Amino acid sequence: MKILASDYDGTLNEGWVDDEKRAAVTRWREAGNLFGIISGRGIRNIMDLMEEDGITCDFLIGDNGASIARGNGEVISEALCDGQVAREIIEYFFSRGCNWCWVRPYPEKIVLPEGSEPKPWECTPSTLPVIDKFTQISAAFSEVDMAKESAEKLREIYGEELNFLQNGNCIDIVRLDVNKAVGIYTLLEEVGGKYEDVITVGDNYNDADMIREFRSYAMDNAVPMIKELANATTKSVTELIYKELE
Repeated sequence: MKILASDYDGTLNEGWVDDEKRAAVTRWREAGNLFGIISGRGIRNIMDLMEEDGITCDFLIGDNGASIARGNGEVISEALCDGQVAREIIEYFFSRGCNWCWVRPYPEKIVLPEGSEPKPWECTPSTLPVIDKFTQISAAFSEVDMAKESAEKLREIYGEELNFLQNGNCIDIVRLDVNKAVGIYTLLEEVGGKYEDVITVGDNYNDADMIREFRSYAMDNAVPMIKELANATTKSVTELIYKELE
């Protein structure tokens, strides 16, 4: 049995998920292997995307490794952060001009700048509910440099308790001991898999830990660092699957 953990944005989904990719995932699973998504997105969001894409997963790893779920979305493990620092971080992000923040899963809220007209799953800093705990806070900026500077500043303040993962103009914040590699190890404990069973594929900076730790592929469109860390490159998840099935 092999366990394929695929990043979503820019990896499984390069702007589309076609019939060929769906067929490849189906064939992979029918051969007795496990397939799952590992993403900076939350579990609920991944589930919605899998339904839209017509992809069936055996497992889901969300929030950059902080949330582990079965393929049906049932959460089986969460690495929680103390919510006391959340409001401070969110207020800092908006003082730096971020476009939005996303706190999950307690509460699962997207935070918009003051003056916005939030939908039911959204709020503004002034209407943000009390945050007792969270798995991840995400923030998006208009400029990559703004995200980089904000991540560096917050790392100076909270670096002994939180892990700041920057991907372009976005920042994801999880518990210090959490990353995608840690998420896969947690999954292996749950499903009884082995280290040597794992194959990972990704394209961006928050994939670095899993790409470095396990046998790995980098997408042809990956950032240079990921290509340097990976064991091989591939043009698509479809190509990877058929190569591994040979």
